[in-house]
Amino acid sequence: MVDFTDLYPFRSYWLDLDNARLHYVDEGPRDAPPVVMVHGNPTWSFYYRTLIPGISQMFRVIVPDHIGCGLSDKPQDYSYTLEQHIQNLEYLIAHLDLKDVTLVLHDWGGGIGMGYATRHPANVARFVIFNTSAFFVPAIPWSLMLARSPMLGEILLRGFNVFARGALLWGTAQHARFTPVVRAGYLAPYDNWFNRIAIYRFVQDIPANSYHPTRHTVNEIDKRLILFRDHPMLIIWGARDFVFTVKDFLRGWQERFPQAEVHILEDAGHFVVEDAHERILPLMQTFLSRR
Repeated sequence: MVDFTDLYPFRSYWLDLDNARLHYVDEGPRDAPPVVMVHGNPTWSFYYRTLIPGISQMFRVIVPDHIGCGLSDKPQDYSYTLEQHIQNLEYLIAHLDLKDVTLVLHDWGGGIGMGYATRHPANVARFVIFNTSAFFVPAIPWSLMLARSPMLGEILLRGFNVFARGALLWGTAQHARFTPVVRAGYLAPYDNWFNRIAIYRFVQDIPANSYHPTRHTVNEIDKRLILFRDHPMLIIWGARDFVFTVKDFLRGWQERFPQAEVHILEDAGHFVVEDAHERILPLMQTFLSRR
């Protein structure tokens, strides 16, 4: 196994939930304004490692691993729904007594983070949005539909780790950046059938039809996004993302938040932070430094 620990030099913290232990990173001055970075699937807090040092110089940066992901527990009998992940984020932010939070959101982090925001609008100051969604768009690639299938999908995702390995290939426009050590960092938490439970359950939780239970959660979030129409928002988008496309998803954000500052990175993919962190960091620092 390739050692990736030099790329992830952060102290680990843990929060005991009802039946699982949640891991998170907590860097920077404890009395500084909090920035909470929320990852998606199939990543973990490792995804934000290149941003944490630069942002934590002036801010308190908290980066949780969702239950089933990263260094958090991976229980086999767990709901793994959007609703559950939102509740876990609520519990973490309340536990740390974070006020006037800045949310940094990617992939499933969009629904989870905006789920928190729409339930606690007075406690959210601003947003940084990467390729993600917090609303339903009927544009689901066939590959994701295949991955959702009850038998074949589970064999591919949990047995052969196709989703996590495939994301490292199809999710980037800068393949040279995914060196063996970087790949090892992304894949390390998902090294066997049991540890890949959340990868599969996240895919199953995509609300592809109107009767999927998570569709209601997404619709309720979408209804309340208008609460943040005047909040500061920075959108940084990897244009070469075949799932969260510019025409379907970025347009959806711009329609809901026409005041947002938008940067489209034409040479970046879904893993936009990995593909362009050296350009993203100064954009975030400038955005966060504004009062």
